[in-house]
Amino acid sequence: MRILVLFDLPVVKKEDREKATKFRNFLINDGYEMLQFSVYSRIVNSVDATKKHLLRLERAAPKLGSVRVLIVTEKQYSDMIILRGKNTVREKKLNTDQLVLF
Repeated sequence: MRILVLFDLPVVKKEDREKATKFRNFLINDGYEMLQFSVYSRIVNSVDATKKHLLRLERAAPKLGSVRVLIVTEKQYSDMIILRGKNTVREKKLNTDQLVLF
């Protein structure tokens, strides 16, 4: 399974920029990979792990702005169509047959 985090956070004020940066750093430190500027993805191996990460996301998300979470299977994720750009190096290394179990 994959957790996709999509967000749009205010960055006009210095305080808001700091909160947005803190949230992005949280995502990176928690094992998420940036797909696009405000879209991050993370592999999870069970429903329980998904619940755990949803709670962590809820605590880390800034109060202002929009943060959305989409949970998809690896099959659904691998069916993603890329219209422009390329797969990241990590996406090329890891396909649906090579899921790493923790």
